[in-house]
Amino acid sequence: MALAGNMRVDGDRLWDSLMDMAKIGPGLRGGNNRQTLTDEDGEGRHLFKRWCDEAGLTMGVDEMGNMFHRREGTDPDALPVYVGSHLDTQPTGGKYDGVLGVLGGLEVIRTLNDLDIKTRHPIVVTNWTNEEGTRFAPAMLASGVFAGIHELDWALSRTDAKGLKFGDELERIGWKGEEPIGQRKMKAFFELHIEQGPILEKEGKDIGVVTHGQGLWWLQITLSGKDAHTGSTPMPMRRNAGLGMARITELVHTIAMDHQPNAVGAIGHCEVFPNSRNVIPGKVVFTVDFRSPDQATLDAMKARLEAEAPKIAAELGLGIDIEAVGHFDPVTFDAGCVSAIRGAAERLGYSHRDIVSGAGHDACWINRVAPTAMVMCPCVDGLSHNEDEEITKEWAKAGADVLFHAVVETAEIVE
Repeated sequence: MALAGNMRVDGDRLWDSLMDMAKIGPGLRGGNNRQTLTDEDGEGRHLFKRWCDEAGLTMGVDEMGNMFHRREGTDPDALPVYVGSHLDTQPTGGKYDGVLGVLGGLEVIRTLNDLDIKTRHPIVVTNWTNEEGTRFAPAMLASGVFAGIHELDWALSRTDAKGLKFGDELERIGWKGEEPIGQRKMKAFFELHIEQGPILEKEGKDIGVVTHGQGLWWLQITLSGKDAHTGSTPMPMRRNAGLGMARITELVHTIAMDHQPNAVGAIGHCEVFPNSRNVIPGKVVFTVDFRSPDQATLDAMKARLEAEAPKIAAELGLGIDIEAVGHFDPVTFDAGCVSAIRGAAERLGYSHRDIVSGAGHDACWINRVAPTAMVMCPCVDGLSHNEDEEITKEWAKAGADVLFHAVVETAEIVE
C-alpha cells in the first residue's frame, strides 16, 4: 500500500547523525578521511552499531565485514528489504558520500519506530565495506564479492600501498564476521546517495530518480617515442610521445562529444618518462575513461579509439599499445523499484527527474542479484570526493523522505 504524504522523516535527527559521524576521521578542512579498515573506519562502525542497537535492530556481519542491521517484519518467511550504502571515505572525502545512504537507512527505521509502524517484510540497514576502493582496489569490493563478481579469497588478499592485506586489516579492527558472504536473499535493495554531479542543483530538482548506471571502459595506452634534448633536436626529427598523448586526449574528448547525450570520456592517470624539463618525452602511459549507460555506445567509443589512436601514433612515428584494464556493463535498475521511488517523490510533492548515475555504487553490483534502485539528492556545484563536498539539510531530508516511502511501501505496512 502507498503511504500517506504526511509521513516524513526527522530531518534534524538525520542531520545531527551525519554531523556526529563526521567527527570520526576528520579531514583537514571540514571533510573526512575515514578510509576503509583504518582505526577510524572501525570507530565509525561502532558508532553506527550503537545507534542501530538503540533502534532495536539485530546485527549480522559477513566475511568481508559487511554490516547488516535487521528490523523484524511480521512474516518470518518474507524476504527482507535492504537499504544502505557505505561509511568509508576518500582520503580527502566529504561528509555525505555514502554516509547519507547508511544513515538515511537508519532514519527509515527510526521513523518507523516513532510512528509505531509494522511491516510484513523485515528491513535491513547495510554498511558495505570498501566501496571507495582507495586503500584497497577495486572499488565496490565487498558488494562485488557478495554479488559473485569477485572471489572471496582474492578480495581478502588485496594489499594497500604499504603491503597490508585486506583480510588482515579487517581482523585487526575487529570487523571480520563469520557469516558466509552472498547467501542473503533480498526482496529489493534501495540506496540513497548524493548525485556527485551538477545536474539536480542546476535544474532546481529535489530528487534524482536513478534509472541507469553508466558502464565503463578503462583503457591503458602506452606510447613509445624517443628521448631527446628539447633544445637541440629539430622539430621535424622528434618522436614526441607527449605530443601523441595530447592529440589522443583531444580524440577522446571528440569521441565522447560525438556520442551525446550521457556519454563521457577523459584522460585520467598519466605518467611521462623521463619527466624532465629539458627532455622530449620518449614514453607516456595514460588511461582513458569512457562511460555510457548504453552498451552499444560504450563499445562504439572504445572501438573508435582503438581504430584512430594508432593512426595518430603512426603519423608521429610512435609505437602504441592499448590494453583494456577495467570494464563493467551499464546497469538498468529494476523498473518496479524505480517506480516506487518516482511515485514517492510525486506523492511527497518533491520536484524530480530521471537521472543516470555517472559513478559506480554498491547498488550497481547488488542489482545483479536483487531488484535494486537508487535515490539521489543534489550536492553543491556537483562536487564530491573532495572535502568541500556539501549538501543542505533540506536536500538530505527530501532524499530520506523518498527513501522512507519507497522502502516501507516495498516492505508492506501491516495495518
